[in-house]
Amino acid sequence: MKKLSLFAILVLAGAVLSAQTADDVISRYLDAIGGKKTISKIKTLVVEGSMEIQGMEGVTKTTTLSGKGVKMELDMMGSMVVNCITDQGGWTINPFMGSSTPEDIPEDQYNSAKYQIVVGGPFINYKEMGFKAELAGEETVGDSKAIKVILTSPEDNVSEHLFDTDSGYLIQTIEEGDMGKNISTYSDYKEVDGIATPHSIEMNAAGGQAFIYATVEKVEVNVPVDESIFNRPE
Repeated sequence: MKKLSLFAILVLAGAVLSAQTADDVISRYLDAIGGKKTISKIKTLVVEGSMEIQGMEGVTKTTTLSGKGVKMELDMMGSMVVNCITDQGGWTINPFMGSSTPEDIPEDQYNSAKYQIVVGGPFINYKEMGFKAELAGEETVGDSKAIKVILTSPEDNVSEHLFDTDSGYLIQTIEEGDMGKNISTYSDYKEVDGIATPHSIEMNAAGGQAFIYATVEKVEVNVPVDESIFNRPE
């Protein structure tokens, strides 16, 4: 009888696990970082911090005006790198690549990044955006067990997202880039004004060709943001 009871418990546990869907995992993640209702009320998000790339250090600032655009600025060694994505297109300035004037972001890169212009995107409204979500089992990320969800965008860009089974937080994202896989690992979640964001990010870029470490030092929610900052400089 004891063996039968244990078997029944294991079968039941397996049934409960298999009943979990990608929608459930994403919903739990949104609840963990503050709840869909709270996130939907965030119109602007400004994140400042530091970044280390191959031993070089810089200061970063990312400004999001939800639904309009996101602008990422990196001040490193006296040079300013800018990436800007809007609802109309994208542009970049990268002196380290020999360009001090704005250039268009390639269409494939824009299509991969454009969903970032919505706070909480694409998870906050992935169905409305046309994404498909698929549960893809469990994996280990560092010392954590994680549930994997595969997202496929309307442009058929595929990305893997791993969520901590204990906290529900997103702890790793894997995307295929032009030069290899880009792996971002998130940790040290902290709550600011009702939304929890990772304050430590490690990026293994281009299949291991570059390692980037970012630390968030300041998060501001719903502060005034002038739309003109997203305008492409003449």
